[in-house]
Amino acid sequence: MAVPLDEAVRQLIHDGDTVALEGFTHLIPVAAGHEIIRQGLRGLTLVRMTPDIVYDQLIGAGCARRLVFSWGGNPGVGSLHRFRDAVAASWPGPLEIEEHSHAGMANRYVAGASGLPFAVLRGYRGTDLVEHNPNIKTVSCPFTGQELAAVPALNPDVTVIHAQRADTAGNVQLWGIVGIQKEAALAADRVLVTVEEVVDALDPVPGQVILPSRVVDAVSVVPGGAAPSYAHGYYERDNAAYKAWDTIGRNREAFTAWLAELTSTESGSTAAVLSGAAPTTSTPTASAAPDAGDPEPAGRGT
Repeated sequence: MAVPLDEAVRQLIHDGDTVALEGFTHLIPVAAGHEIIRQGLRGLTLVRMTPDIVYDQLIGAGCARRLVFSWGGNPGVGSLHRFRDAVAASWPGPLEIEEHSHAGMANRYVAGASGLPFAVLRGYRGTDLVEHNPNIKTVSCPFTGQELAAVPALNPDVTVIHAQRADTAGNVQLWGIVGIQKEAALAADRVLVTVEEVVDALDPVPGQVILPSRVVDAVSVVPGGAAPSYAHGYYERDNAAYKAWDTIGRNREAFTAWLAELTSTESGSTAAVLSGAAPTTSTPTASAAPDAGDPEPAGRGT
């Protein structure tokens, strides 16, 4: 189950795949994103509710053909300049975009994980997304006649997440602020998880999410694999790296130099490239835990 990150990416992610790298505020799978860049994957449809700087890097590196999302930016700093350049000037190539609301994206993942063909929600009212996104439709409730929004299920070819730890059997444990990782994993055909460490047994943590080994195709041990985002109980967010990215991302020459440095480093060297030093990791303690016949893909939640 545990394999080196470069091998896991090579086995599970292919040109033209739909790939979701999910994480919210922390546990963002940056190291995996960088390995995708190193391996020169192309034509990807990248999916994420909140693409931040690792998606900016993937887009600038020419990995993406299409982006499906609900918000994009460098959190706390500003815009994603490689993303903007791709949309406005097709550099390094044209980028198609499909924009949704947060609720729409979350419901698409849930539908995919549940084996349903689409999701129904009250949403998108007061926006012009419906006019620009053909994947947003309206349906009438057969019981009340209410008009509701409908969006197709989201079933990535591959979902990639970062977690605090896995056990030797391949079960994965994450905690802290959890976004849509569970649903994205259950909706996908293949799942790659990078972790801070592998342990013999997963001690219970308040608010934990456990992904059983049956839904995980590969676990790669990558300490610091979420940097410069943080991993609750292991290391803090590197705010300086996010600020530094604004300068790098604004300029094509600066970005190209950054990209050359990244692709010359070994798999798992994410933190050094972004911020000059690897994050300090430590084994978490209890005090580190938070206070209390269908043609559509079925997803792994069924």
